[in-house]
Amino acid sequence: MTETFVIAQGGGPTAVINQTLIGAVLEARKRYPRSRILGARHGVRGIRDGDFVDLSALNEKELQLIAATPSAALGSTRDKPDAAYCETILKGLRQAGATAFIYIGGNDTAGTQQILAEASGNDIAFVHAPKTIDNDLVENDHTPGFISAAEFVAGAFVSVDLDFRALPGIYVGIVMGRHAGFLTAAAAAWQLDEDSGPHLVYVPERAFSPARFIEDIRETLGRHGRCIIAMSEGVTAEDGRSVVEGLVPPERLERDAHGNVRLSGGDLGMSIERLINDGLPGTRARVDTFGYLPRGSVSTINATDAREAFEAGVFAVEATSSGGGSVALQCDNGVTIPRLVSLGSVAGKTRHMPADFLLPESNQISSSCRAYLERLLPRRFELARPFV
Repeated sequence: MTETFVIAQGGGPTAVINQTLIGAVLEARKRYPRSRILGARHGVRGIRDGDFVDLSALNEKELQLIAATPSAALGSTRDKPDAAYCETILKGLRQAGATAFIYIGGNDTAGTQQILAEASGNDIAFVHAPKTIDNDLVENDHTPGFISAAEFVAGAFVSVDLDFRALPGIYVGIVMGRHAGFLTAAAAAWQLDEDSGPHLVYVPERAFSPARFIEDIRETLGRHGRCIIAMSEGVTAEDGRSVVEGLVPPERLERDAHGNVRLSGGDLGMSIERLINDGLPGTRARVDTFGYLPRGSVSTINATDAREAFEAGVFAVEATSSGGGSVALQCDNGVTIPRLVSLGSVAGKTRHMPADFLLPESNQISSSCRAYLERLLPRRFELARPFV
């Protein structure tokens, strides 16, 4: 029987998600020379609508160019299919003659694969390949896309700190991350010394207090003469709600199709800037929302990240012969190894930063977090220490 692979991409694009796509395509062609490989446009919507790209027809040069290009080449979707939607997807897969479906994405993508696998009757292999800059997939030491995005954040904060040494003031950079603070913590990966920013790090894993925030800034200004802050867009208040819900008027809040408060955009940044101006009048403060900039920056594609993403795609094809599951990047004596875990162990679950990644009495990363970041993000630049 001719093997037919269907591959799709879901969730937010990254700088290396196409490496996983092309890793799977090339491995499928290598293992099964007569196989058909179909790429579904815009995730499971393409399967539902029968909208496919014939990836079997592309030559290797074209495929390698796609692999090195950021964002999701097939298009993506935020759809979270329920059981009825999954029945439609399953019908589309069978109409395409699929023997395997590889879906590249985060924990919601793994959830879709789990529903499909349970409904399929084992005639199709369902594989989830990992992807997320948030680095929040359980069973994974880190996820494809995180390292490249983290390099963007680390480099940006080194640069901002140097800027604010020259002209002191308060700076807040709001970084993507709804439930996990790994990417925000990466802001501290390349600090020059103990005097360097970010001086304060606020993540979803620790409750945010506006009053404590102002006192933290006041104390930092007294010690360093400036204050550089890295803040996750998903920071939560002491009542468990996202900070944006407490600072932005209800009529201005936007929600997605699943009821999630929209964290991106300028409302949180403007609210934080107002909070600083009210609490510390007369100070020079700047708040920037990084938004999508770190997610798929062509200038910060990390070679290790690209290689590991490609290898995850290769391993996903290998996993189809085992009946499917979720590909996880795990660390063994400092070496990243892809392993197959159950879909249920990843689907719908969120990996949070370990409690010991933050200092217990201050909003700063700990030595264990620093060691984790140093392993994944070796310092790229040798910089002079300024005179100021």
